[in-house]
Amino acid sequence: MVKKRRLRLIAEMARKIRAYRELKSRPRESQKYALDYETMKRPHTGKMLPVLAWQDVRRESRLFSLLAGMRMFGMGRLFTRKSWLEEHTEPSYWQITKVKVDYTAENMDHGKAWGILTLKGKQESEVKELDKVMYHDWRLVPKRMEQQMKDFEPLPEPPVRYVPYPPLLRAMLLAQHKKAVGSILAEEPVLPLKRDVLLNKDYFRRQEQEQETQRTEGTAV
Repeated sequence: MVKKRRLRLIAEMARKIRAYRELKSRPRESQKYALDYETMKRPHTGKMLPVLAWQDVRRESRLFSLLAGMRMFGMGRLFTRKSWLEEHTEPSYWQITKVKVDYTAENMDHGKAWGILTLKGKQESEVKELDKVMYHDWRLVPKRMEQQMKDFEPLPEPPVRYVPYPPLLRAMLLAQHKKAVGSILAEEPVLPLKRDVLLNKDYFRRQEQEQETQRTEGTAV
């Protein structure tokens, strides 16, 4: 006879209470990213900002410092970054579609924002959460320039170039193909000089999720 498992209601309630207290004790973003502009230190962690960032901190603005002073928190407006203006000649910007403000912040200058990213003139189709909103390099795109940036057409991508495989790798590919198919490969194997995987934040997040899934499920024996 199989013994029934007893439901420990008190233990389950205590676990939920601990999780709730842990959630409430976490610092808000307005506390985590607060900055003392005289000492250039974050009071929550006590860490000092890099010296190279001091000039931008004094001259540039964070994203929510701009959104807090705008009508409807800048919904529909375009925002770019100083680093993008220096690195790319093509227009790169975010179009804000959703804003979630932290109303507990003193000047309501913290929170989360979502929008559509256009990088180097190429617009993405998905709405994503804006990252690095606490950086001091955000700039509002003037309305007179919005249509000009939206009408920009990126140049077509150059054709993919190919190079021959190294001798040892070429011999391994030919031997593998002959073993699998039973005949010699008709065409000479070539290596494309193009990276199919975009090494961005989403790529590394998916890699971490896959590793976590394999760790929890285990490896088949």
